[in-house]
Amino acid sequence: MVLSTLGVAADVTPSVIETFFSHASLGAYLNRKPLKGKPTAHVSYHEGLRLIRQFLHYASQHTVEDIQAFTGQWVPTPTWVKLEEVAISEAHLKRSADLVKAQLGPAGLQRVGGQDWWQWRRPELALKGEWIEMRQDYNDRVATENKSDRVILYVHGGAYYFGSVDEHRYQMQRHARKLKARLFAPRYRLAPQFPFPCGLHDCIAAYLHVIEQCDPSTVLLGGDSAGGGMVINMLVTLRDQGLPLPAGALLLSPWVDLTHSFPSVAGEGDFDYIPANGFHHRPSMAWPPPNANDLKDIKSPQLNSPRRSKEEKKKLEREATQGFTTEDMPPIGEATDTATAGQTFRPRAKSVPGGEHLSIELDGKLIELTDQIQMYTTNDMLAHPMVSPVMQPSLGGLPPLLIQTGGGELLRDEQIYIAHKAANPAAYLPSKKVMDEFDPNREILNRYPPTHVVLQVWDDLCHVPHTLSFTRPAKYMYRSVAQFGAWALACAQDQAITILDDDAISIISTQSSDESDKDSSDEKIDRGRTMDKKFPDALGTPIRAHAVSTASGSVGKAGDPLPPFQGHMVRQRVDRHGVTYPLAAPSDLQCLQLDPNTIGMIKPGPVRKWISKKAEWDVKYGKDKRAIQKQRMKEMAEGYDTFKAGDVPPPTALAGRRKKDMPGQKTRKGKSWGLAMWSGWGSKHDEDTIGREQKVNRAPTQSVAVPQAGAGVSKVDPEEAAKIEASPMVRPSPTFDRSMSPSYRTVTNLGQTGLPHRPMSSSTVPPTPPPKDEPRGKEAIRDDELHLAPYGMHTKVPGSENTFLSNNSARPHNGEVAYPFKLKNEAATASTVTLDSAAHVRPMGRGDGESVVESSRPTTGKGVSVMGGSEDVIIANEPGVGVYETETGLREKGKGRAADNEVEGGAARPALQTFVTAQEF
Repeated sequence: MVLSTLGVAADVTPSVIETFFSHASLGAYLNRKPLKGKPTAHVSYHEGLRLIRQFLHYASQHTVEDIQAFTGQWVPTPTWVKLEEVAISEAHLKRSADLVKAQLGPAGLQRVGGQDWWQWRRPELALKGEWIEMRQDYNDRVATENKSDRVILYVHGGAYYFGSVDEHRYQMQRHARKLKARLFAPRYRLAPQFPFPCGLHDCIAAYLHVIEQCDPSTVLLGGDSAGGGMVINMLVTLRDQGLPLPAGALLLSPWVDLTHSFPSVAGEGDFDYIPANGFHHRPSMAWPPPNANDLKDIKSPQLNSPRRSKEEKKKLEREATQGFTTEDMPPIGEATDTATAGQTFRPRAKSVPGGEHLSIELDGKLIELTDQIQMYTTNDMLAHPMVSPVMQPSLGGLPPLLIQTGGGELLRDEQIYIAHKAANPAAYLPSKKVMDEFDPNREILNRYPPTHVVLQVWDDLCHVPHTLSFTRPAKYMYRSVAQFGAWALACAQDQAITILDDDAISIISTQSSDESDKDSSDEKIDRGRTMDKKFPDALGTPIRAHAVSTASGSVGKAGDPLPPFQGHMVRQRVDRHGVTYPLAAPSDLQCLQLDPNTIGMIKPGPVRKWISKKAEWDVKYGKDKRAIQKQRMKEMAEGYDTFKAGDVPPPTALAGRRKKDMPGQKTRKGKSWGLAMWSGWGSKHDEDTIGREQKVNRAPTQSVAVPQAGAGVSKVDPEEAAKIEASPMVRPSPTFDRSMSPSYRTVTNLGQTGLPHRPMSSSTVPPTPPPKDEPRGKEAIRDDELHLAPYGMHTKVPGSENTFLSNNSARPHNGEVAYPFKLKNEAATASTVTLDSAAHVRPMGRGDGESVVESSRPTTGKGVSVMGGSEDVIIANEPGVGVYETETGLREKGKGRAADNEVEGGAARPALQTFVTAQEF
């Protein structure tokens, strides 16, 4: 039976119902202690976790092709999302191939089987990617003829062998919405049919496509799980090959060690949905391939001699079915070959560079794995630095990285390790054997400075919690991603980046996701208010007293402006309510104390679980597996369409199994109702939030958002907003709830110094104003009015105290943050436009002879609070285009309205200038 929506629904429904009643029953209410403080206390999170876990269990009963087909089906897109599919040119693919070859080097190319097979793809399946953008952002961008200054290239996860852009789109569109960005998602080739380096080749080509259209300083790389690991490999390749790097990278639970050599992988994963025993599937022509011994028999038929006894043949067949061999361990001091005669040693798992087999001592036996254990690549490539980035000689010299990891996931330790490795390359080196092979002269290690890293470990959360986008923890994770992304872009572009702060209109903020949250006070869960509680970090290790920076232990909220880096790192532990705490010291984290010689080597715990699951699988599918392997061996013996001499694709590669008369593959995809429902569930939060935002924007009038300088983020000052609301120039709607109004945050790099990647000035002191009697104008600009600030070189606006214009931006700013609007001038460049331009004044007749401004547009009107850092400008949140009103545009009380083209005294007015408000920008 194929993997279908109906079959999935039938399998997961009992688990969903059971989870619901476990939360709804009286017993669950009376026995809440086991869930105290855990994310599974929320039924929405618990339901999502169990649903994914059950789906992966059900998918394991089907073939690799089945799960690929199911997760690769077409998923409809919400109307508020704009899509555009494009093809990536052959020129970019050729350039990418050259980069991959150069990075692998001759030895690496030999190990992967050559330099041509991994460039092959089905002729009818060109490499394509999908641009994803909020439709409103797209319309605004087209209307203003602006190129986006924020782009995300996102690589989806799925253990390198399943998943798709369609299946991940509901996550991607939220990243695009939160950052107001364009997102490009490549449809890269998947293993095992297209193993390493096929996917890397495609993703680098996608990056070349993006930077052909966009400046690298406007680009962020992002990826989850296997996609996160792919992004790191992309960055290292770009770094070493001298290509321009992006502004930063968003790594969401990245998979960075395919050997599973860290302690957390040996756990049972009670808080995770990743199968603790690894991924297993019903046998098919795609997986598993012939094992190492079968391949030897094909290469050397004489070894499979008929002289073998029946017992020997049965043993070999049994070992071929189970995928490993077992031998007694030789005693200490006994050598296994003449080359090591007289040496005292005991065999152990092989390190880099490995061989065809992986061996390990287990229960006094020497276990040798002959089956390929990961679909992405062969056993001897698992610990290669371009496959497992934890083995890289250095991760220095990369753009700033955000690494988010779930504290309850199986891959937690390797993610914590790689974050510290990037920030302090010299302290977390691989083994000497690895360094001698890949950086013998330590040139790479010494060439690149440490990378700036933000590490967030989220208490008890699963692998890639963003998958459960409808839950409360995911909301804070997406917010943190947007905040970091805006900060990284601000650093790279030397300008402020404004993002939407939708907390007030978020459906998760305004109503509880389930009843358990109402009982959170009974659980005594800390939200940064408890004064005497000690907080353990995500690994259960108590935080030392001197590490706690506040009385409560909390240091902020997820999505807040970044604190200063310490040792090139921001290290945070985050609870399920988004409250941040200091992460335990490196000396208290077990994963940072490992012997470098053991990293990249298989460990007893994961191998024991794999063998246990294989034994269960062999009962069900052992005969099928062996029959398929023999069929593959027969085909290999008959021969396939080959590449040029020296190219020998891995046994899983479709390129190596080509027949000259291979038929074309249909590319039409059917709709997946199951994924459509899941995507709809995942998109519900965004849909509700966008609906509320539109409702707010349609309100007749709105309260004024007054950006305040400080900490790199401008927010609404409640007292100033209240004053403005009381002003006669703002008439609040009697039915409009101002508590639901969205605000905008302007993100800069204030407080962050010493960044090696396109650093910005950390100065927050505005230039000294000139004397009052000094003549103004372009020719009279003083030297002290020009200085390098977060917005580049800029000039003071004539007639203002603290308002400036940058040469590279139309948005005025106060030297610290940009105002949430920009100048629009059809006749002149932005750098020559002044804020003295008059505008159309529309009086509101009130019967008293007084003319006032009709709306809360930017103005210098008397009695109105000013924008942060400026003496004469405020900004109001009004839909549509706002107009700047000058003081000269208002006539004295009772004198009516000034002429459109003159001011008092008959002088000609400057031409009308228009601003675009924050809601349009």
